[in-house]
Parts: sequence; C-alpha cells; structure tokens
Amino acid sequence: MKIGCPKEIKSQEYRVGLTPNAAREAVAHGHTVVVETNAGIGAGFPDTDYVEAGAQVVGTAAEVFATADMIVKVKEPQAAERKMLREGQLLFTYLHLAPDPDQTHDLLASGCTAIAYETVTDAAGGLPLLAPMSEVAGRLAPQVGAWTLQKANGGRGVLMGGVPGVGPARVIVIGGGVVGTHAARIAAGMGADVTVLDRSLPRMRYLDDVFGGQFKTSFASQGNTAELVAEADMVVGAVLIPGAAAPKLVSRAQLSTMKPGAAIVDVAIDQGGCFETSRATTHDDPIYDVDGIMHYCVANMPGAVARTSTIALGNATMPFMLALADKGWRQACEDDPHLLAGLNVHAGKLTYYAVGKALGIDVLAPTLALKQ
Repeated sequence: MKIGCPKEIKSQEYRVGLTPNAAREAVAHGHTVVVETNAGIGAGFPDTDYVEAGAQVVGTAAEVFATADMIVKVKEPQAAERKMLREGQLLFTYLHLAPDPDQTHDLLASGCTAIAYETVTDAAGGLPLLAPMSEVAGRLAPQVGAWTLQKANGGRGVLMGGVPGVGPARVIVIGGGVVGTHAARIAAGMGADVTVLDRSLPRMRYLDDVFGGQFKTSFASQGNTAELVAEADMVVGAVLIPGAAAPKLVSRAQLSTMKPGAAIVDVAIDQGGCFETSRATTHDDPIYDVDGIMHYCVANMPGAVARTSTIALGNATMPFMLALADKGWRQACEDDPHLLAGLNVHAGKLTYYAVGKALGIDVLAPTLALKQ
C-alpha cells in the first residue's frame, strides 16, 4: 500500500501524522511511504529523518493526496484538503464530526473511507488513540488556565499555589476521565485546591483510592456543579461522550454567578465544548471574554507541545496503521471490531451512530459497510 502523510495546515498545528519510526516500520512491511516536505519539521523531524527511514519526500500536499492509497494525518482534513480526497481512498486521522457538518458532508461527497482515531476502542472500553492526546491536553489545561488567570490576560490575578498567608486558586474539573484525572493531578501539583466532579461513583472511588489527599471529588449533580463553579477561580471542562457532541454543562446564565476574571478551559471543544459560551479558538488568539469570564478554548491544545504529542500519538496509532496497510481496511476491521468502531464514513455513507444522531443524517451499520 502507498501511505501518504501531508503537512498539517490547521492554524498553529505542529504535529505530524507519521513519525520517522512509523515510516520505517511501514517500509519494513513492504509499503511505500510518501511524506510532504517539512511535514515533520514542527515536531522536530526534518525531511532527512524520513529519507533515512526509507520514505519518499515530495514537494506538495497535492502530490501526497494524488498518489496515496491511505492518508495518515493528525487533525481533521481542512476544506482545501477535503477537496483532494477521492473515492476509495482511506483517511486515518482525528475527525470529530459531530459538531462539524461541513466536514461531514464533504467527506460523504468525496466517497472516501474515513476511520477516526477518537472512536477506535479497546477491550477495556477505552479509546486508545484518543487517550494519549487526552493525557497531553489534561496536563496542559492547568498550565494554560494558570496563564489565563494572569491579570495581563484578563484573569483574576490569582496564583495557582498561593503563597504563605494567601490561599491557592480553587480549581473545578468537570469529568473524571483521562483528561480530568491528568488535569486534576497537575493542578494539585501546582498547589491548587482541586475538586473533580463526576457522575460515576465507581470512578470517584477509584480517584479517591489512587489519589486520595491530592484532590477532592464531588458528585456532578446540577446543584453541586452550580455551587462549585460559582466558587471557582478556574473551571476545566473534561467531559467526553465518544464520537458525540459534548453535553453543555455550564450555561451562560451561570457565568453571572462566577467570580469576575475566572478562567474556563474547555478541553472538550473538539466535540463542540461543554460550556454554552464555548467557541473554538486557536493558539494565535486563544482567549476571549464573555461576561467577564475568560475562556480558553483552543481546539488543538496538544499542538503546543508538538514533539511530545507526535511521539505519543505515533506510538498509539502505528499498530493500527500497519494493520490497515497490511490487510486493507476491510480485512483489518473485520479482524478487529475495535478498529471497526473507528469507521465513521464509507463510500458516501455515515457509519457512526452518534454522529448521525447529532447531525440528523441516516447511518449505515459499519458491519454492512464492510460488505460494500
């Protein structure tokens, strides 16, 4: 198979879909790898690394899209890239289709087959290709939130850990999954007073058993959420429903109860965000103010630490990428139901129920798509 990796073109996106190590593995499996020039430079991988790995380096994305059987990326294809997709081509990347009807309709029109990293599952019920970036984004959230809290950025001017005689920042993390756990650990490590809200009692017991003393937990009822958000200096939104639009857990009306200059960090913004007032921003202009509350809603937070993120993502995606290349997508998905769970689009049909529900589009069962 011919595997293509274009340079990411989303604003301030420095990650790359294939590391040189992944390219070397694919070549060792007998595949051809084509990489756009400077695709890896933002993550610290020059073209020479890919050439030494046995890949071909070409000048433009158009050459990659025109010749590759499988396109491997990081972020969802942008409008210009979607125009280059063709019928029968395999796309393997993050998609986050539920809040993005334009992308969804373009992928359907292209006739391509698209497998989304974020909906691939594992035997434990986890999301193995989303988890590495969730870990990165979770660890970044308190860091960028602390920066947002600085007075020069419109924040309250509160130091996360406080100082002797002055209390620490109060941080509320909504969601106790991968993102929330890592966010809570880092915020607590910075000295903040941290509470994690979740609706799962077993998850809260786990967090208490493993991290007892580092941060508190509370049941995410509407009343508790409203009370704690009103007291917070920083609120981190870390709620995920796989493949679906994120639930809106804090309304605009609730902003009036928050402290002026408090910071909101919405890590769920890729899926539409879990605050009513959230809208996607970029690293170029990451913060905006709604009713005196500072919002940080960058849709590709891990791109800020591109080298760490690229290597972590490559470690997770490489086995799946090789299975798709070695067997073809049909056989690979037939052999692995967890990979089949990643199938979102095939030959003009939507194949992921949560996306169809969010966008009002009929869905073809992925098992039926295997036969088409």
